[in-house]
Amino acid sequence: MIYSFRNSGFRDPETGVYNRTYFMEVFNREWHRHIRDHQSLALLYLCPHIHETVKQPHLLELFMKQVQEAILRTTDLVARLNNNSFALGLFNIDAAGTQIVLHRIEQKIEIFNLEYAKKHTSHIDYELAGYTCTPARNLSIELIFKDVEDLTHELEMERNRHVELRQMQ
Repeated sequence: MIYSFRNSGFRDPETGVYNRTYFMEVFNREWHRHIRDHQSLALLYLCPHIHETVKQPHLLELFMKQVQEAILRTTDLVARLNNNSFALGLFNIDAAGTQIVLHRIEQKIEIFNLEYAKKHTSHIDYELAGYTCTPARNLSIELIFKDVEDLTHELEMERNRHVELRQMQ
């Protein structure tokens, strides 16, 4: 396969979603725009559990394509943060709208797992954690990232929940 230089600066080559650097630049710009316009936004972390023992080329790419389809709006971003987690930036959205997006993502993952289970004996577990907030000058952008990461770890420790959305004050 010949490497494509198109979008190579801001796309993750394995999944096709945006990379961390591009996501952080856009999220920071949107954060400041939302301060100015008094709009709310949401930051979500998605942590799919795809084990190294699963030898499926493009599995992560196919999984993330389903997540991207669930978002629907082209103004929202999906990016790979590291090997185990993805960030979703939902802009100009409130808690109710974010809940709708979370529900659509859950449905898409459920359908993906049903199709995947037809050919394989496993499914993909995940955590999906997020916060909604209205950015303000006295609110640190780093705080929302820390809180979402902490919430993701909290969900990982609990076996009976895998999705949580909270409102940042």
